[in-house]
Amino acid sequence: MKSLATYSAYLESALQQDHFPAQPANLYDPLRYFLQLGGKRMRPMLSLMACKFAGNDMEKALPVALAVEYFHNFSLIHDDIMDAAPLRRGQATVHEKWNTNIAILSGDVLLVKAYDYLASYDADTFQQLFKVFNRTAVEVCEGQQMDMDFEQLSEVSESAYLEMIRLKTSVLLGCALQMGGIVGGAVQKDAQLLYEFGEQLGLAFQIQDDILDLFGESAQVGKQIGGDVLANKKTLLSISAKRAASPEQLAALQEIENTTNPQIKVERTQKIYTELGARAYCEAQMEYHHNQALNALENIELPNSKAELIELANFLFTRAY
Repeated sequence: MKSLATYSAYLESALQQDHFPAQPANLYDPLRYFLQLGGKRMRPMLSLMACKFAGNDMEKALPVALAVEYFHNFSLIHDDIMDAAPLRRGQATVHEKWNTNIAILSGDVLLVKAYDYLASYDADTFQQLFKVFNRTAVEVCEGQQMDMDFEQLSEVSESAYLEMIRLKTSVLLGCALQMGGIVGGAVQKDAQLLYEFGEQLGLAFQIQDDILDLFGESAQVGKQIGGDVLANKKTLLSISAKRAASPEQLAALQEIENTTNPQIKVERTQKIYTELGARAYCEAQMEYHHNQALNALENIELPNSKAELIELANFLFTRAY
């Protein structure tokens, strides 16, 4: 998607500008380090695109876009601590490169800096942005807590899982689009539909991630295939497989879960999930939420072209299995 390159280059240029003081170095150097690790920058790009779609120059949404990106990276720094993750995007995580206390404090500063960007707008716009941003920040924390709670549960319902990924992943996409629409001048109804577009897109994207984690190609997915299975994580695939399984198949699933050979575990899981229709079910759910996203976009009454956002929605679902 050619237009993404334009948005990406604009954001990278803004992020490369040094927005942090030199001292204390142990507070600000970790932030410079973490932000230069890169990433898709999808969330801030959505803010820029929504602002442009609403009829304004994308530059007007840069503070919102940076606020979204800073918040996202704040959450990643803290998530890495909670997950005891040694690597992020192939490089050492902040708590590994420095220490846990520095990572916590640096993440906190990044969150405060996000609010600084929101405060650059006039009072009326700031109030609107503040409500959306704060609601989303709380929801992301709720989603993270649900995800951690799931690790202690033997069973998780499909509705609970979908709510968890909605809160942990989807709401921030919706927030990025809604805030971009607000600063772009969209009326409340259209800004809310932009939110729904992002929320549904996020659900479809996360379900696709579940599928790709087990059935994707490692080179295309960018990580080890079967990571969720090897970690015995609860996903829509595992939930739907267990729901469809007979008592004998449930016993087979339990046996596979206890398998210690990684390759055999992944291969056997791929086979039984396909037999149980779990893959097909998840693909259908992914398609459903993708269509819901496009429906929300269709209902927006702005006269401007929706082609770019439609292209983005379709682009996100071209990753091969």
